[in-house]
Amino acid sequence: MSTALTGAAPAVPAPPAAPAAAAGADPLLHPDPGTAAEQAAGESLLRCWARETGAVPDDTGQLRIAVLGGAAELAAPVRYWSACGWHRFGRTTVTAGGGTAGPVDPVTVAALLAGAAAERPDPGQIADLAARVADSVGRSAEILAHRRAAGPTAGTPFLRTEQSLLLGHPLHPTPKSRDGLGPAQSAAYSPELGGSFRLHWYAVDRELLAADSATGQPAEEITARLLGRPELLPPGTAALPLHPWQARELLLRPAVVGLLDEGLLHDLGPYGEPWHPTSSVRTVCRPGTPWMLKLSLGLRITNSRRENLRKELHRGLEVHRLLEAGLAAELQAVHPGFDIVRDPAWIGVDHPRLGDPHGLDTVLREQPFGPTDRALCVAGLIAEQPLERMRSQLSDILGELARRSGRPTRAVATEWFLRYLHAVVLPVLWLDGRAGIALEAHQQNSLAVLDAAGWPVGGRYRDNQGYYYRASHADRLAARLPGIGAHSDTFVPDHVADERFTYYLGINHVLGLIGGLGSQGLADESVLLAALRAFLAGPEAAATGSGLPARLLDSPTLRCKANLLTRLHGLDELVGPVETQSVYVTVRNPVAP
Repeated sequence: MSTALTGAAPAVPAPPAAPAAAAGADPLLHPDPGTAAEQAAGESLLRCWARETGAVPDDTGQLRIAVLGGAAELAAPVRYWSACGWHRFGRTTVTAGGGTAGPVDPVTVAALLAGAAAERPDPGQIADLAARVADSVGRSAEILAHRRAAGPTAGTPFLRTEQSLLLGHPLHPTPKSRDGLGPAQSAAYSPELGGSFRLHWYAVDRELLAADSATGQPAEEITARLLGRPELLPPGTAALPLHPWQARELLLRPAVVGLLDEGLLHDLGPYGEPWHPTSSVRTVCRPGTPWMLKLSLGLRITNSRRENLRKELHRGLEVHRLLEAGLAAELQAVHPGFDIVRDPAWIGVDHPRLGDPHGLDTVLREQPFGPTDRALCVAGLIAEQPLERMRSQLSDILGELARRSGRPTRAVATEWFLRYLHAVVLPVLWLDGRAGIALEAHQQNSLAVLDAAGWPVGGRYRDNQGYYYRASHADRLAARLPGIGAHSDTFVPDHVADERFTYYLGINHVLGLIGGLGSQGLADESVLLAALRAFLAGPEAAATGSGLPARLLDSPTLRCKANLLTRLHGLDELVGPVETQSVYVTVRNPVAP
């Protein structure tokens, strides 16, 4: 790999002044969903390249990238240059040998960028990336066509926002790639298509049953109630809910087939009322039940196969017990609007022939949201909706607040952002500084709680994978919960927690929110960055004890996850030591003066 693309610090010059958004229709509003999906994919690839290499536009307002060893050049006009990385581009073209520039599709762009990223390009890596970009583009086109025909999905405010990430992560090369999902399966299992499905049920012989619960009720009692038909269970078995795609895939695994043949597992088939996929695809909810389920799903979604690891199941219970041991009361005393969505039980299978993960473990997650609660996924709030007009759910909220108050939308957006920092970000800083727990609080893991008018008044965090216990707080955490970390593999050195926390909360979450507001014309990024500096330098942020405010204020560069490079390295971000699960690069810090 070249020096700038190995995770070493690339050059990070200050970007040029941000060009104003180009006049005319947004290319994502193209009437052909396939063309709009290709435009979105092209923009995502170029955003990744700009972030991970430090590339900036030239004096003509074009982003230019030499490819094929300098024999050709990719170029795209910059429609909006974001200090926080949420750039907007026109159509990408390619020129070779001094010829005329011609349009180029995102699959070709991906292949050319993959080749340019390596000193000795690996044909397998290039082909893999190109295939996943093609899959992502196709699924995005399917989603846009469905939404333009059917309109928004029905359901609770929580579920509608979970299902609104039509284009996915704006800084990921393959945001909608779901390897192995056929068209009919996609319609049932995709949140953006308003999918729903019945769970597939196994009965597990109690000799094999693995489960734990911190709820006061055994996990097998909870799943039996969710099944609702105790007569379906053979004597001496417990009910295990599975994703229907996973149930089919498990029949290809010899160890599982052997347990079925031996009568230790029983395939009960699909049963019950429909469940609805949320933004993570494999976490499902059913309005009216007190539980969500985080199911094992062997699909490779973006970078990872999404099967539950046993350490993550232990971690969910451990965090719940830690909170119940007094930490939640301390947090609520200073931040009453914020809480953690709990994962207090799990159920699965243990057998010597099964490894970890084996695809048979399910997390039981509390469902704390009522039918009218506005606890909304932050990524879904800011996600662009390229339908009849470009907008996000947040733009609609801000527009209504501006209309009611008679104030300019940009002034309302700045006030909304400041309230958001206090309601959602400040409690996460408190947990880091006071408890020694850094949350992987990226936008999809974070929920904003809005009042009836649309102002942020609280937040929630959800994800049993995304906790980092700081090694420096080991004794204090052990005093709160003896034995903590023994089975959850959650303690990390402080420098690792710093890097991950800075990226997930600082870059992905907060700077991503600023970039989204700026690129959608809802706010001036420079004004929001000034507001962020004032918040970070204020007494409330200092009182949290977290080191992140000072790091964002003072460090000229930050370590940032590189999604394109992580994909090119073929890394599964759920496998292996935390330090090596993803590629990180050094980027310019737009918060520092």
